[in-house]
Amino acid sequence: MTEPAAAPSRTRWAILALLFAISVITYVDRVNISVTARQMMPALGLTEVQMGEVFSSFVLGYALGQVPGGWLGDRWGPRLVLTIALVWWSAFTALTAVAATLPVASLLGVLGSLVLVRFLMGVGEAAALPNFNRTVANWLPPSERGLGMGIAIGGLGVGSALTPPLTAWIMVNFGWQTAFYIAGAVGLLIAGCWYVYATDRPSDHPHVNQAEMDLIAGPCAVTTPACVPVPWLAFARTPTVWWLVLSYTCLGYVAYVYLSWFYIYLVNVRGFGLLRGAFYAAMPFLAIAVLCPLGGWVTDRLSIKLGVNRGRVWVGSLGMLLAAVSIVLGAYTESPFVALGLLSLGAGWLYFSVGAYWASTVDLSKPHAGTLSGLMNTGANIGGALSPTLTPWLAEQVGWAAALGAAAAVALLGCVLWLGVKPGDGLRD
Repeated sequence: MTEPAAAPSRTRWAILALLFAISVITYVDRVNISVTARQMMPALGLTEVQMGEVFSSFVLGYALGQVPGGWLGDRWGPRLVLTIALVWWSAFTALTAVAATLPVASLLGVLGSLVLVRFLMGVGEAAALPNFNRTVANWLPPSERGLGMGIAIGGLGVGSALTPPLTAWIMVNFGWQTAFYIAGAVGLLIAGCWYVYATDRPSDHPHVNQAEMDLIAGPCAVTTPACVPVPWLAFARTPTVWWLVLSYTCLGYVAYVYLSWFYIYLVNVRGFGLLRGAFYAAMPFLAIAVLCPLGGWVTDRLSIKLGVNRGRVWVGSLGMLLAAVSIVLGAYTESPFVALGLLSLGAGWLYFSVGAYWASTVDLSKPHAGTLSGLMNTGANIGGALSPTLTPWLAEQVGWAAALGAAAAVALLGCVLWLGVKPGDGLRD
């Protein structure tokens, strides 16, 4: 069965632009605490290891919410689910600023209250990426899905690049709490824009000719309750599902090193000042903003030319391999600026592979793209829950170079695991 014609490019690009904006604020909310940690730790009496626990609590909530968030998107549609999720995590972003004074702090202590707030924020944000994938599966034909997810997730590069300098400036001039209040307010504004403009399918949108532009293919309307149940047994019987989950676990481990500790690494290890370090901490995320959409475009082009299996695998494995090489070279070079350049490329190459990962879940099962991608992203956040705490511990034991070298080894493992991925073969019954 062939895919229906694509929706008009103007409307399709507007939907992608909104996903990009949601991605930006998602990562502003996630990364700003890694900058404010510089003032939060002494203000709240927290150690680096305790702050690592706070970072990890977010990732744990984020990991646990992936599959439910994706399933809800498959069941009820990404318009409603993303709106509720945005409002939820924006509220908990703002509550981060006052976690130490909340009533629960009298029971759990300051650390426990902060851990709980960030955990619940992570539960809300968990719905974001699986519902991006659900939206892309609904709105884009197969030849554009890698690029679509590359653009959507590429917003994390912009969000994460803007966050260090802006948060540092806000923190220095208005206090660290203000950064969380502003981010929460912007999230609520974007939630309103998404709810007003977006629809679950092109056929629901007033600016799309429904007779020509229905992108939904397959035996059922994948965003309605009439869909078939989630084929959990087929997921379990398909080796490609496991290889994707394991490989994306490796990507998550490495990604959260950048999201949690890169700014502090530049300041404390490489000797950059607070504001200068915040400026340079944006470099890996600028690389992500460029290379993530590029990787999505390349995997789409290669899939058309070479077939889905090779088109996805070549881009996914190459990105992870180049990330491993760049990170290990950057970790062990003595020049702070050469290290900055190589480590920034490492982040960019890591996300060069992202479009191939997410498009592969749609290739495997379009009707269950939200659930399946949520399962894959659960793996990423299991890895991500480990690295914020394990990285500073390794740095204390064997030094930061070895801690980053360990991240490079994990990226290399992620490259090798791609060799078992065959998304074009579909699920096994």
